[in-house]
Amino acid sequence: MERRSLLAASAGALAGAAAGCLGDPEPSRLDLTVRNDGDAPVDVDVVVAGDDGSTYAEQSDRVEPGVARAFEVTVGAAGRHEAAVTGTDWEGGLAWDAGTCALYDGRVAVDAEAVEVAGECAEPR
Repeated sequence: MERRSLLAASAGALAGAAAGCLGDPEPSRLDLTVRNDGDAPVDVDVVVAGDDGSTYAEQSDRVEPGVARAFEVTVGAAGRHEAAVTGTDWEGGLAWDAGTCALYDGRVAVDAEAVEVAGECAEPR
């Protein structure tokens, strides 16, 4: 009898562990850095949204010359997500698919002449 109880308990534990592995996927995350390469401060607005209309972040900050600001945003686990970074007379944008990328690393560099945008999936699913 004890052997049957042990086997039943083991089977129950395995089923519980498997259910945890098959549960909802973890949300995706954006690690965004906005760097001011210019000679004057810039005011930046960051909006992160999903293709389903969800807005995950709306943040504003002033970035002094030679300084970078980090923004971390957790978003949904699936679908296309976009980050729009705007200033007074410039804008930059990034997009990624949360279903294939658990961690997206984005960078925006601004100066008086140009806006440089780069991004990569730092942790694929």
